[in-house]
Amino acid sequence: MLGGCASNQNLRTEHESQPVPVDAGPTSEKTDKLWQVYERYVGVPYEYGGTSADGFDCSGFITTAFREGLDQHLPRTTSQMLRHGKVVAPSEIQPGDLVFFRISGKEQHAGIYMGGNHFMHASTSIGVTLSELDGYYWKDRFTQARRFD
Repeated sequence: MLGGCASNQNLRTEHESQPVPVDAGPTSEKTDKLWQVYERYVGVPYEYGGTSADGFDCSGFITTAFREGLDQHLPRTTSQMLRHGKVVAPSEIQPGDLVFFRISGKEQHAGIYMGGNHFMHASTSIGVTLSELDGYYWKDRFTQARRFD
């Protein structure tokens, strides 16, 4: 069974060119490795069920980033991820935590929080990208965070 991710296909609030943001906050070995994965895949198109450089869905990108960058294996789908990991209060979110969003009435999109209000994810409209947690589209859709140590 595949778990998909959803976001507004037509709303483009992210930037075309997306280097690592200067205000991403302090880095660690964990975030450095995740940024390396992001730089390798930024711009890869969205593909429902995708788990490779040919295309990613949101959970496919997350599992690939954790596997390649951190040698850590996470559950494959967003719904499985929501059943695992440690719940993190919004005020306690740290780089490397997963952030989840409610779209069309259910939690079906996720990304990796990277500090400085930014998260990386596979957007249905532009593929692997970087967005702001309190950005226009995302701020009212954020629901929870989970930590996988």
